[in-house]
Amino acid sequence: MIDNTSLLIGIAFSGASLVLALVIGWLNSRAETYLIHGAAGIGLIVAAVAALSLRNGTYSVPYQLVTFAVMLAGFAFVLSGSRLFNKKQSGPSLLLALATIAATSAALLVGLTGLGTMLLNASVALFLLLCGLEFWRSRREGRLAMIANAALYMLVSASFMSCALVLLVDGAWVLDGPPNNLAEYINSILALVGLTGIGAITLTLHHARAARRHHLEANTDALTGVLNRRALFQRFRDDDVITGLAVIMFDLDHFKQINDRHGHAHGDKVLQQFADVLRSGLRHSDIIARLGGEEFCAILPGRDWETARAAAERVRKAFAELQLPIGEVAEIATVSAGMATGGINEPFSSVLSRADAALYKAKEAGRNQVHAAPIRLVA
Repeated sequence: MIDNTSLLIGIAFSGASLVLALVIGWLNSRAETYLIHGAAGIGLIVAAVAALSLRNGTYSVPYQLVTFAVMLAGFAFVLSGSRLFNKKQSGPSLLLALATIAATSAALLVGLTGLGTMLLNASVALFLLLCGLEFWRSRREGRLAMIANAALYMLVSASFMSCALVLLVDGAWVLDGPPNNLAEYINSILALVGLTGIGAITLTLHHARAARRHHLEANTDALTGVLNRRALFQRFRDDDVITGLAVIMFDLDHFKQINDRHGHAHGDKVLQQFADVLRSGLRHSDIIARLGGEEFCAILPGRDWETARAAAERVRKAFAELQLPIGEVAEIATVSAGMATGGINEPFSSVLSRADAALYKAKEAGRNQVHAAPIRLVA
């Protein structure tokens, strides 16, 4: 059978490869700081494991103090990376690292090398368990991959805890050499397999998240956060016939004057404020898009003529009541709207065209109002 030292060397080489992959991933996406935290953590773990595999039976207190501290710091970075992946602060990982390093070092300094080894294994088990919980909490994002990652973390965590428990049951408070038992051997195998699996899954999750982000960026208006024109017309093709569909076209009144008098920065703020009004005034199931400039479109599935008109009026009124920071003082901006509901067998392009025509009638009638196209009863 392969001895434990060989397994440790295998873990070191596998970890080094994973560090390289994580660093490359981070260089291509600097905003994903969890990648560099993970790389730093695994790099420290690899350094500690390499030192342990090359110790040639050495088990002196100074040697243990350094390698144990480096290993715990590495697992703290892995935990901080897991927390950052889950959009949390990494600070608690540092505090936990300091506490575990202090406890382990104290045991080693008083000569209880076995107790120090127990605390090391128990501390690593705790770090891995917390990592697993972070991925378990994130299982809505890539459910199977998240659950698999959480399971691997918890499995390796259990193997480290078993190493601590074996020493505790044996009463091995002082050790003259590295622990040599079945739990240590199983732990090395699971650590090697787990490290490879966790690394592969984490990189897969990173690429999947990047792909989703790029898709979102390609389909989202960067200024307002609503859908862009391209995304809207990908979702609703011209010849699509959707029963119970209401379309509302919005156009901010005198928006060019706002840009001319106060600059485009103020104009951008007005557009963002209006997008917020749309989001708060419509349902989550309604679809909002910016078609360009100051023109927006809202698609309201399952809304009849009266309900859709009321929704358009609610948005118009809420925007008119806002005191917007335009120029030196707060001013009022208004919006005009045109609305239409789909008739029998009427394609989307026709409903959109009638809503657009209704919008122009609202503009011609004096702006800051909603004009609704008549209900179309025939195809």
